[in-house]
Amino acid sequence: MGRAALRAGLTRRALLGAGAAALALGPAGCGRPPASFDGGWVGAAASRGHRLREAGRIVPAAAAPPRRASVLVIGAGIAGLAAARELARRGIDDVRLLELEDAPGGNSRGHAVGGLACPLGAHYLPLPGPHAHEVTGLLDSLGLCREEAGRTVWDERHLCHSPQERLFIDGAWVEGLLPPAEPGSTTQAQYRRFAAAVRQASREAGFAMPTQRAGWSAAHAALDALTFGQWLQAQGLDDARLLWYLDHCCRDDYGAGIDVVSAWAGLHYFASRHGFHAPGDEDAAREPVLTWPEGNGWLAERLAAPLRERLHTGRTVLGVEESRHGVTVRAWDERLGRPETWQAGHVVLAVPLFVAARLLERPPAALVEAVRAQRHAPWLVANLRLDEPLAVVPGGAPPSWDNVAFGGDARALGYVDAMHQALRPHPGPTVLTAYWALPQAQRAALLQRPWRDWAEAVIADLAPLHPDLPAKVRRAELMRWGHAMSIPLPGVRGSAALRALGETGTRVRFAHADLSGYSVFEEAYTRGMQAGAAVAARLGAARRA
Repeated sequence: MGRAALRAGLTRRALLGAGAAALALGPAGCGRPPASFDGGWVGAAASRGHRLREAGRIVPAAAAPPRRASVLVIGAGIAGLAAARELARRGIDDVRLLELEDAPGGNSRGHAVGGLACPLGAHYLPLPGPHAHEVTGLLDSLGLCREEAGRTVWDERHLCHSPQERLFIDGAWVEGLLPPAEPGSTTQAQYRRFAAAVRQASREAGFAMPTQRAGWSAAHAALDALTFGQWLQAQGLDDARLLWYLDHCCRDDYGAGIDVVSAWAGLHYFASRHGFHAPGDEDAAREPVLTWPEGNGWLAERLAAPLRERLHTGRTVLGVEESRHGVTVRAWDERLGRPETWQAGHVVLAVPLFVAARLLERPPAALVEAVRAQRHAPWLVANLRLDEPLAVVPGGAPPSWDNVAFGGDARALGYVDAMHQALRPHPGPTVLTAYWALPQAQRAALLQRPWRDWAEAVIADLAPLHPDLPAKVRRAELMRWGHAMSIPLPGVRGSAALRALGETGTRVRFAHADLSGYSVFEEAYTRGMQAGAAVAARLGAARRA
């Protein structure tokens, strides 16, 4: 399972908005869990992002001289860390990073509740395919893989331990997330038809991750012009179990379902990885993934470690102005409560595009157009610390790393057990990380409603699966992502504006998964590396001139 759309590096808290009516949080018919746990929100307060509204009224202190850097990277999520890493690798030493949050990593940050590691967002990384050579290079440098006899061998300590996934359906847990289908049933037949359709789309269009490696053709554009739901209907694919699974995958990866995301996005989910395999077919083994108790925080921490002396956290950037001779950046130091100014020869804007449009004094037309077309999904990530293991019900699939319920609250995407990867010899306290992909209409409620309301809704959603869970929760720490990821709506991936922004050659370069129209680690890391390489090349050319 994914929450893969949370794998990319969201680097700044965006304006969450207000004014929408608060919606009911708990599932109908469920009682309120006992109020025996404490907790709260984690991450920077939304007021930091809201400071952008006051940017025009904040003037740097006259007595404070500007700070200087050859290259300034704004945003220390995965894209920003990748850009700085590539600049350093190419010998550009005078690099500084400004990050809104108090820790780097964006929505790949790790966390701990009561001493137990857990993710705040992105929690796994699929093994990279042949097109993701930047990511493969990173993983190799971290000692996660090695080459033996011409093939890549992975360190099994970092692969998801078995059992990997299970689904609660028809009153029992079954292995895997694809709903079971009886041999000869309509469901099995439609599974096989969809698998064939994915293979055909791969032959006719081609898919890759990162997506830019697949190019863009008329076949891609045709898929990008309609929703995934419309495409499925045209294919005669209407089985309820197949549609639930595909909708779950899209909400999991993109923050929105099959009736919202494009057909290109729905097919890309499978075709850019290992395809779709019906139960009983050959090659139906589940996709191996890398994961850790703290999720992709393990990767983010190792990306950030060599850059610590160059990293300035707790900085809310208020404005970016490019001139012929350099770039001026206005920021607010959240710890000291004062403004500061930076001067740099080049700036990498490793932030969501709509944030970049707010920061730039003169945003280019392509940026304005791209922001107008994009929408971002809000997410809630709830870490629940349990003081003892959940009861194991005899029969059915055993407790797994990833656990999902069929049907139910459409916002809930299941939970992962952070201690599944801990290799401890006996069960004990653990942290369950529950993921909710929220409708955009609930963004204001995510900001305004108390943390306990949301925690109780999450616990109530899980209680039918684990009746003993409410009494065992001792602490709940919640992360709200107001604009967690770009939703690949029809027309977004093929946008000429996004293509233009990825090719810009000014002193300000863009580096964010938003440039790919959706958000995953592979896209963010590759975009960051490409921006860092482009800036380094420009600096090298200037020195040679």
